[in-house]
Amino acid sequence: MSELRKTYPGGLFFLTLTVVGWVDVFIRPQYTQIIIDSLRYCQQHKGLELYAYVVMSSHIHLIAARTEGNLSDVLRDLKAHTTRQLLKAIAENEHESRREWMMRLFAHYARPQRQNEQYMFWQKTTFPIALWTPAVIQQKADYIHNNPVAAGLVTAPEHYPLSSASYFSPLQMMPL
Repeated sequence: MSELRKTYPGGLFFLTLTVVGWVDVFIRPQYTQIIIDSLRYCQQHKGLELYAYVVMSSHIHLIAARTEGNLSDVLRDLKAHTTRQLLKAIAENEHESRREWMMRLFAHYARPQRQNEQYMFWQKTTFPIALWTPAVIQQKADYIHNNPVAAGLVTAPEHYPLSSASYFSPLQMMPL
């Protein structure tokens, strides 16, 4: 994570992972499944504690923590792994009508970056915001859960399946 604001062990953070160019990648189930599987893996094997999340078409919001070690390390690994998996899935998807356009865009965003050899998928920063009070934690959780409502995708937060507000959420959450 090459940003000025970083996470620290034991802290609870509001985070946003954004696809470069705000490309609407997560409109295909196979791409969202990569995100869900990767988050679940990080929960089970890397100490990621999720308190709230939503997967939107071009970005992901999380309230997360890691009691042992730094959350930044998990986010770095998550972003690296999902970048490889998602670029491969997009490049190999013969039915992806936007494949060439997306791959050109990911290559375009990689050019000015030294550490990205060929493609860049995620924006560099996750904009971590430390959450200190119950009121701020609840405000951020409400923001996350209402994101699909504000986007006009559903009429109630619990109707959006890729959110911790949904009764059918594929991920387990820590209690807020």
